[in-house]
Amino acid sequence: MKTLTKLMTATAITAVATIGAQAGSHAQKWDMPMAYSATNFHSENGVKFADCVREGTGGAIDITVHASGSLFKGADIKRAVQTGQVPIGERLLSGHQNENAVFGFDSVPFLATSFDASADLFKAAKPKLEAILADQNLTLLYSVPWPPQGLYFRDEVTSVADMEGIKFRSYNNATARLAELTGMAPIPIEAAEISQAFATGVADSMISSGATGYDRKVWESLNYFYEVDAWLPYNHVMVNSEVWADVSDENKAAMMACAETAAADGLEASKAYTQFTLDGLREGGMTVGPASEQMVGELKAIGETMTAEWLEAAGEDGAAIVDGFMAMMQ
Repeated sequence: MKTLTKLMTATAITAVATIGAQAGSHAQKWDMPMAYSATNFHSENGVKFADCVREGTGGAIDITVHASGSLFKGADIKRAVQTGQVPIGERLLSGHQNENAVFGFDSVPFLATSFDASADLFKAAKPKLEAILADQNLTLLYSVPWPPQGLYFRDEVTSVADMEGIKFRSYNNATARLAELTGMAPIPIEAAEISQAFATGVADSMISSGATGYDRKVWESLNYFYEVDAWLPYNHVMVNSEVWADVSDENKAAMMACAETAAADGLEASKAYTQFTLDGLREGGMTVGPASEQMVGELKAIGETMTAEWLEAAGEDGAAIVDGFMAMMQ
């Protein structure tokens, strides 16, 4: 009897070990590149999402976040996911407006200048955005807005005329066009390269959120931040559609639940980070405040030009997005 009991116990232990080994062997290791610093709220939110997925799938999908453009530079992340070099990643899609103008929906100056307005704009754009991404072998999981975009300068600026010739960091078509229309010189610079670019004089200005400036300690080189609330761009977390198709329905449901949480948490973090980072810029020694009435008026006129240009480039899709957004705002 004792021998039989020992044999049954040994068999049971072996079976459990085998099941555990099989489960481990089926675990999928996913690398998730992100462009911004590990301390940025988008990156922190991405880590929480990865933790949620790991727990929700019982370890079947194990995501490792690579922040600061350490695995792929920001401009290369979308392509890396699209082609299956990595299964998942986060990207500012307005940086790919040259592929499809719709990607720039969230960078139309002064169209949506608050968190509530940007949420309505994203809701209006999301169906078309998802359809375009689907055609590119990408599935959208969640999206999170940045705080409102303001203007950074090394020297004081009170009008568009003061911007003439200033070297301006651009990160998408909208920022490059803004530079051109204000007489500045657009210079493409990745988020991870901002600090060095300003320190070495490669650029002297940019339009971005307080969050980016705070994360990169731009007060070490720049002196002014003007709150113009030009737009609220979105970061989007996407998965390769072929990889997604192989995920079980149960794990898809778990990941989408995590994605919904990440979208909600990211929005709240963005709102909280807005004032926190503006205070941080002040503490760093920068002058932070609203732009002059003259500069705001001149920028809004430029915004009207850029809106018309975007609508022409985006065609019927762009018109439908703006019409849908305006209907929600009424």
